[in-house]
Amino acid sequence: MTNREVRQLLLIIVVSLAFGVGVWALLRFTPLRRFANQSADPSNAAGTRSTDPELWARSMEKVKEDRGETGNVPLEIPTQLRHYQDRHWFLATQVAEVKKFNLQSVQDFVDLAAMIQRGEMVSAPAVTDTYILFGVGAKADNGAFTRWVDDHNVELYDDAELRDAYARLESARSNLQKDISGLQNQLATLKKGSRAKALQKEIGARQQELKANDEAKALLDQSYGSPESRQRLLGDYASLQTLAKNFGGRSFDLDNSNDRQAFKVNLLSSLRPQALKLLEEVAKTYHDKFDRPLPVSSLVRPEQYQHVLRRFNRAAVLIDTPPHSTGLAFDIDYRYMNGAEQNFLMSELARLKDAGRIEVLRERNANYHVFVFIDGARPSDDLITASLQEAGAPENEPTPPEKTTGRKPPGKTPPAKVASKSRTPKKTKTNAKAKSGASKSKPRKRR
Repeated sequence: MTNREVRQLLLIIVVSLAFGVGVWALLRFTPLRRFANQSADPSNAAGTRSTDPELWARSMEKVKEDRGETGNVPLEIPTQLRHYQDRHWFLATQVAEVKKFNLQSVQDFVDLAAMIQRGEMVSAPAVTDTYILFGVGAKADNGAFTRWVDDHNVELYDDAELRDAYARLESARSNLQKDISGLQNQLATLKKGSRAKALQKEIGARQQELKANDEAKALLDQSYGSPESRQRLLGDYASLQTLAKNFGGRSFDLDNSNDRQAFKVNLLSSLRPQALKLLEEVAKTYHDKFDRPLPVSSLVRPEQYQHVLRRFNRAAVLIDTPPHSTGLAFDIDYRYMNGAEQNFLMSELARLKDAGRIEVLRERNANYHVFVFIDGARPSDDLITASLQEAGAPENEPTPPEKTTGRKPPGKTPPAKVASKSRTPKKTKTNAKAKSGASKSKPRKRR
């Protein structure tokens, strides 16, 4: 073999080794980056957080691990986890809890940040020894933070950015008017034909852009026009920036799109203290039995985020007080669990419901929806009945006699049995729930 051939062979070996190391690094550190992005404030969390940097990767493997035939038994769905005869009763029970304690629901990320600062919400770690946040905040985008007012978004600015926003709108309006005028002059010189039709179409498009621009300015005037609303919105943004600068020992730059998205995920990893305590209790029971972390797919969801999630998940509720906007609800993902795991977990949830501590439903989109009662006692039937219309029930619709309690499962139907269908990770993708609002105005560029 000549020297040239030897050098070529060595070069091939070196390149192959470098490629192999690169692939290993990608597979090895991607879960750790995800862990860093989804981790929340550990000082506020009530659970034990492991300092092992590989806990996230090991926990994910445990959740998705193929169970084989072990524990693949028929499911027995307790009546406590099925819908009531009057389906509105389920939501009405959760609305009644809001009335009972006069709770503030979370409108948007700014609301959520303020509630965390006041201690009304606490942050949950992305992973602990007993549970893992499995897709929480998956639909969070990297857009600028906005206020959710009357079902539309209001952009947040500081003084300098507000001036820039008005300047951009005025510049865009001037340019669009010039374009429209120029196109109309061209159209005036043409007779009917394909070129004239194309110009008319282009003029129509520019006019639509001008209309949208004017609507955006009108919304800005409406939001920042009065001194009171202007100061309130400027203060909201300043408060959000303060939290972002030190949230769980990490700083987020709100002018950076990646940081904005990571900050939103961290904010969504929160619950009211009573709900987090019960989540940890359920997670420990499940972990002690099966040596697996409990996969939790959703925690608090601001109403703004709920509207975006509705585009991906038709089960996302859009009543005036969605349960997740209270910070008392969380979802458990059961898609990878075998029959034995689900039966055990459903039995535990049924026991907690019978004790009056939670409302719960086994949803068809692979989740157990759990709603925690603050004082460990469900609202009275009278208060639930009074909340039916707010939960979407038709006006003056009588409540069936079978639905007068809720402390016990309605009816006498035995637990439903269905075939267990434990799936393997290879055939199933993460079905995460999560949202931020879609703005009616055009997105702006931050400095």
